[in-house]
Amino acid sequence: MNDTSRKTTIYDLAQLAGTSAGTVSAVLNGSWKKRRISEQMANKVRRLAKERGYAVNMQASALRKERSGIIGMILPIYDNRFFSSITQNFERLAREMGYFPITTCTHRDPALELQAVRTMLLYQAEYIICTGSTDPDQLYDLCAKVGVPTLNIDLPGNKSVSVISDNYSGALQLTHKLIDDVQGTCRMLFIGGQPTDHNTKERIRGFRQAHIERGLPIDESQIIPCGYEAPKAKEAIKALFGNGFESYNAMFINSTISLEGVTQALSDAGNLHSPDMAVGCFDWDPLVAVLKPEITMVKQDVEKMLSELFALIRSGTHQGARIIQIPPILGH
Repeated sequence: MNDTSRKTTIYDLAQLAGTSAGTVSAVLNGSWKKRRISEQMANKVRRLAKERGYAVNMQASALRKERSGIIGMILPIYDNRFFSSITQNFERLAREMGYFPITTCTHRDPALELQAVRTMLLYQAEYIICTGSTDPDQLYDLCAKVGVPTLNIDLPGNKSVSVISDNYSGALQLTHKLIDDVQGTCRMLFIGGQPTDHNTKERIRGFRQAHIERGLPIDESQIIPCGYEAPKAKEAIKALFGNGFESYNAMFINSTISLEGVTQALSDAGNLHSPDMAVGCFDWDPLVAVLKPEITMVKQDVEKMLSELFALIRSGTHQGARIIQIPPILGH
């Protein structure tokens, strides 16, 4: 230790700390709690490492251990309560399990999804979480080639495990609630969402089933899956002004993003809220819940969804294609 030109090694730190090289390694790579190493020893090792300018080469360490500790997530957007909540819970639970979380937004673009996953694989991500992916099976195939598991959340795939909301039962409950809120015969509009994605199809199925159960007629003109973007919902509502919108006394809105567009259209028309209109949204935002309590909202149970996903990783039971559905919460 007298040769100041020589770099400090992990064995030098072990000698100085009066412990083993394995203990020093566990402290430096963050796994010391799992090894039941005392916090006092961990602090001592970190202090010695800092004093002697010891830095871990994480990439080389990952190659030696054949693991990186990285877990990646792709998601379609950030500026939405649902997806931002997914991100926050993902990062919290990942860190609790000793992983380093990486998230990136892919804007529902299949090319960006592939690019993001390829980059995460280059950094030796141990798991890829596909959130609302346009083609989760394509991402599964890419990751399977190098033995990296993928898990889906929000939208399901056909090749790996998926944790999603029970969209059908949530839509069924919401539609029944709106029918009950209407004074007299109900004629309800469904607006928003992608007509080809699983969640929208299941919500439309629940919307239709509730009408059947209540003996109410329903036709295709009542269902407008115009996409999730707010401008598309705004234009869809504006196109109905003077062309049948007045015949509706209830509205099922498929997300808070679509709700934004609907609100803009009604505001522009000077009809921000009609007391005769029962409004529900399959999504949740605390501001809407407080400022517009007359809007019934469906809150997807993000915490339970993420807890279930990490339980699968922790137990190693994430193999195989299956769908785990988490009931949403109906309320204001």
